[in-house]
Amino acid sequence: MTNVVELKVGLHCEECIKMILKAIKKIQDIETYDVDTRLNKVTVTGNVTKEQVVKALQKIGKQAINWEQDSTTTTSY
Repeated sequence: MTNVVELKVGLHCEECIKMILKAIKKIQDIETYDVDTRLNKVTVTGNVTKEQVVKALQKIGKQAINWEQDSTTTTSY
């Protein structure tokens, strides 16, 4: 079963992005992943749940929240 998990994650620097990619790659049963630095958006597809992705990111100290396509407000960190 393929799920698409979209999360908003603070992508501040190259080091953050590398850590996030490394953490995502460790998740079992993922098919594709994408990190959009402009939108601070992480997308993971595969036999994976949102909880698995959030937990993997929390392990490296990253806060991940639900991505909302219709969100008109921008949050600054």
